[in-house]
Amino acid sequence: MKYIVVIGDGMVDQPLKELDGETPLQRAETPNMDFIAKNGSCGMLATVPQGMEPGSDVANLSIMGYDPKKYYTGRGPLEAASIGAQLKEDDVAFRCNLITQENGLLADFNAGHISTAEASQLIESLNQSFFRYGKFYLGTSYRHLFIYKGKDAALLKSTPPHDVVGEPIQEYLLKGDNSVLDALSVKLNELMYKSSDVLEKQPINEKRVESDKNPANMIWLWGQGPKPQLPPFKEKYNLKGATITGVDLIKGIGTYLGLTNVHVPGATGFYDTDYCGKAKYALESLEDHDLVFIHVEAPDEAGHAGDIQEKIMAIERIDRRILGKLREELHSLDDYALAVLPDHPTPIDIRTHTSDPVPYAVYTPGCEADKTEAYNEVSVLDSFKDSSNEIMEGYKFLKFFIEYARRGKTV
Repeated sequence: MKYIVVIGDGMVDQPLKELDGETPLQRAETPNMDFIAKNGSCGMLATVPQGMEPGSDVANLSIMGYDPKKYYTGRGPLEAASIGAQLKEDDVAFRCNLITQENGLLADFNAGHISTAEASQLIESLNQSFFRYGKFYLGTSYRHLFIYKGKDAALLKSTPPHDVVGEPIQEYLLKGDNSVLDALSVKLNELMYKSSDVLEKQPINEKRVESDKNPANMIWLWGQGPKPQLPPFKEKYNLKGATITGVDLIKGIGTYLGLTNVHVPGATGFYDTDYCGKAKYALESLEDHDLVFIHVEAPDEAGHAGDIQEKIMAIERIDRRILGKLREELHSLDDYALAVLPDHPTPIDIRTHTSDPVPYAVYTPGCEADKTEAYNEVSVLDSFKDSSNEIMEGYKFLKFFIEYARRGKTV
């Protein structure tokens, strides 16, 4: 049996007046998602446990079959594994965004989606100037890492920058709840402010300003934590798995779980990612893997940007270029199973994540279909309300999907 899980990051939304009360997923043309919903089974999934922040780290850890309440230690350490940063016992890894600040406001959480090539020069300048604080590691585009030696740093309160765009920076800096942590927060907040003095003067940023692009003129530290302890995926599920993504976070989770991180040229983690390439490499990976997670960041980026049309187009590309290709190539087999779902909502109106339950759809040849007419928030929820099912905890989804596929073989 071969298993494919397609994750449209932030794909689901709320009804929008610009779409006459529909969601982007309702408005998008998604014949392949609808096929899975009509001919398979659908339900609702709580990927973010109560009391936890609705980040892609928590939600994707859930989807991959691990309880965040038990295993999650922070976003930074997950990304550290992806880029080869080896964490020691007292190390704390921070996610380090390159941001744009203007007049004390957080103007852009991704510095105009600065390129990795440009960012590499900025990260080098930060290491040269601030080596006494810790070490910076190059990631992708605006997403980088800062490693601090001192386990107390994991206890600081930090804020995702995409949640406070347009807000005063001073109000959302790192915070502590005792004298030791207060002193540490002052030190690291000082680092963030000092980074502006160094980055503003870099030739890369001067060129960006001349070209009317947002400069990466400050760093933002958040999502910190120590190295997690995660049992290997192969031991937990007795399956050999792989990940396909353009995002370091997902690659990092894959590294800790012992999954194969398949490199897809052109997988960018943005609107221009190579959807067809992801499908192609997924199919090739199934030759020597049992399960592949295909993650697409584009809908989430559109949600953060408040761009309705980009979100619709991203959803349609996932449907046509990934799910369409998978169904076409797997059509002759009777021993495969497909799942499609988001990790969390990223509603256009609020431009950030929520912890609301998300709809999933699963399909395998020979399975019994439920009464869902299409794959979208309204149709799946209506079908779910008519059933006796309960909202599933996110980390239980993968086991359910595997068992569902195996039951389908016997129907």
